[in-house]
Amino acid sequence: MSTIDFKLKTSALAVFLALTGCAAGPDFKPPEAPQVQGYTKEPLPAKTASAATLGGDAQQFVEGMDIPAQWWALFNSPALNAVIEEALKASPDLQSAQAALRAAQEQVSVQQGAFYPSVNASLAPTRQKQPVSAGQGSSPFNLHTAQVSVSYTLDAFGGNRRQVEGLQAQAEQQKFLLEAAYLTLTSNVVAAAVQEAGLRAQIAATQEVLKVQGELLELLQRQYALGDVAQADVLTQQAALAQTQASLPPLQKSLAQQRDRLTALAGRFPSQELEQKFDLSSLSLPQQLPLSLPSSLVQQRPDVRAAEAQLHAASAAVGVATANMLPQITLSANIGSAAAEMGNLFTSGTGLWALVGGLTQPLFAGGALLHKKRASEALLDQAAAQYKSTVILAFQNVADSLRALQYDADALRAQDVAERAAAHSLEISRKSVQLGAASPQTLLAAQQTYQQAVINLAQAQAARFADTAALFQALGGGWWNRSEAGPSTAAREVDPVDPADPATRHLGK
Repeated sequence: MSTIDFKLKTSALAVFLALTGCAAGPDFKPPEAPQVQGYTKEPLPAKTASAATLGGDAQQFVEGMDIPAQWWALFNSPALNAVIEEALKASPDLQSAQAALRAAQEQVSVQQGAFYPSVNASLAPTRQKQPVSAGQGSSPFNLHTAQVSVSYTLDAFGGNRRQVEGLQAQAEQQKFLLEAAYLTLTSNVVAAAVQEAGLRAQIAATQEVLKVQGELLELLQRQYALGDVAQADVLTQQAALAQTQASLPPLQKSLAQQRDRLTALAGRFPSQELEQKFDLSSLSLPQQLPLSLPSSLVQQRPDVRAAEAQLHAASAAVGVATANMLPQITLSANIGSAAAEMGNLFTSGTGLWALVGGLTQPLFAGGALLHKKRASEALLDQAAAQYKSTVILAFQNVADSLRALQYDADALRAQDVAERAAAHSLEISRKSVQLGAASPQTLLAAQQTYQQAVINLAQAQAARFADTAALFQALGGGWWNRSEAGPSTAAREVDPVDPADPATRHLGK
């Protein structure tokens, strides 16, 4: 071999290795975390306000504190833990998301098969008769052909690697959509349990008001019998009592519907109502609340991670569209045997083989390939904008939760003071009417104030628990600390393919 031939072959090999070592299109880089120092414009207080009532404990924000995987256990409710455990096992929404993840992972394996040659075996027995020609007859004859064919498309410009990369990104997206479904399910169960507890508190408060109003009605009836008050005053009190009674059925309806919702979240039919019941006294308010660093939020939120994976898939699609505009190199070969008798196959003289190399370069397709590439680039821009929108929404969710925790704590303290003042005012009014020092109208106004105060207090108490659950959800729910088999670890992991590394493009890193 001459020196020139050797150099030419070496150069060709170098060019081939260079082509197989890179992939068309952009190499994906995860977006950087937003350069912000906090979630709110002003610094958060060290702790929230406190109140001497149920759910009135002060809560402290602990910066950098991690979130446990089973964050709902911080409410110290065995009943809540049991319902969530049942929901995680039986929820059809979670099962649907798990199946979607498995399907996405299998699609990755399907596309990875293109890294290997396609091998097929065939056997073709035929019986044939040639036409009569030039006055010579021809009798039928048999021909048996057996062969193995191999074809392989070189991934010279990384089109297949980009396709695998895109499918892996889609599988990653499904993984985080599953985590989002897991977080949504657990958060919805906690929210439904808190809502049920809040409704029970409102019903209990209403029943307490009815008891007080009934006692006041008896007082006015006795005074009317003594001639101290007019009949109109008694009728007014009866109307107030009836109005409060009328407010009870809507609360009971809401409670029944909330029970149905909680039952459905657990994967049951409404007729299979849960045994567990919830009231505010059975829940503990966590006193230390995590406050993840802003730079960590984009790694913790499943929806942000899913949007990042979608962006990655869009980036890989640009590479696929670019590679489709470049030459396609295909190698194929077959080897086999053909004989008139089946028993003579693979004997001497019956062998056949062929080697074929092909190169296809798109020259003209009406501009379709160019416009496909431009469309994929536009979709990449769209995915980037959607990612940014998802990140902004994530930060907004955290900020809203922090503000709710702060101001709802202030509201609970104010409602506690208002309820105590209303109860004291009602007692003074009752005694004043009993002694004839005040009119029944004063008593009626005090009753209305007290009724509204006790309902507002119950709602404010429930809000503290709901706000706490909302913060855990906004921060991502702690899925990264799950040690047991979680929803996404139940499906097999897919090894990533490095489009820049030809040595690992088949099997992953």
